[in-house]
Amino acid sequence: MEKMMIGLSLALSVTVLGQKGPVKNTNLTPYSYQTFNCDNKGYFDASKYEKEEIDGVNKLLYKFNGVHFDTNPIFKLSSLEDVRNNKDLHLENLERQYQEKKKELYSLKVIDLPVWKKLYENAIQTFENEYELNKEEIIAFSDPSSLKNSKFYSTCRESIDAISSPDKEKMFASWKAYTELKSKNNADPQGVMNRFNAKLNDPQKEDYALIDMIGLSFHNCANSSFRQKPEEEATAYKDFDKIFMKLKKNCDMP
Repeated sequence: MEKMMIGLSLALSVTVLGQKGPVKNTNLTPYSYQTFNCDNKGYFDASKYEKEEIDGVNKLLYKFNGVHFDTNPIFKLSSLEDVRNNKDLHLENLERQYQEKKKELYSLKVIDLPVWKKLYENAIQTFENEYELNKEEIIAFSDPSSLKNSKFYSTCRESIDAISSPDKEKMFASWKAYTELKSKNNADPQGVMNRFNAKLNDPQKEDYALIDMIGLSFHNCANSSFRQKPEEEATAYKDFDKIFMKLKKNCDMP
């Protein structure tokens, strides 16, 4: 009998330790939110957090984390012609999106803890950098020399110097070197180089070079300089889940 009581006592202790908080807490407030493939429902301690603060962090993680602006990528000569002929319209559209999204982002209230304050600061910096990058690209497709004044010049000097150089052979050489490097990570490296050579021998080779050098080489260099690292993102998502007690996830299987 004594052994049975000891075993029962141990089992109860494991159950209690497995809970994230006391079962009865008058301050626990329900909160539902969606992640990438899950519907989540948890409870937060209203004596520690405000719903508005949690909403703010939620938006930082799931709305303002990623690409902020709806812009048309330039991969074809027709798209290049459009952005050149309608440069002012593209800039106006970008500015409109910027002002709308900035108003919401800058008005967010987040949890007053270092981890979330830092996330907020990073989100603002990323937002501003992405806006600047998009604006620079729109202008550069019409005026490549404008990249000499790029915010990202010190980071992406090699690409910018090639794009903005009056010596087009310098740009073509950099374009070839970039394509060769990219082909090594492709399942069909020879196919990549064959397509490059066809563009290099095309009468509009300068336009093809700008499409790749601005839209890929420069863009990828600048973009990677201000994006949050994947491991940092993963940690932030886990930290957000820890805010809640008795969290239940209902996830769709991929």
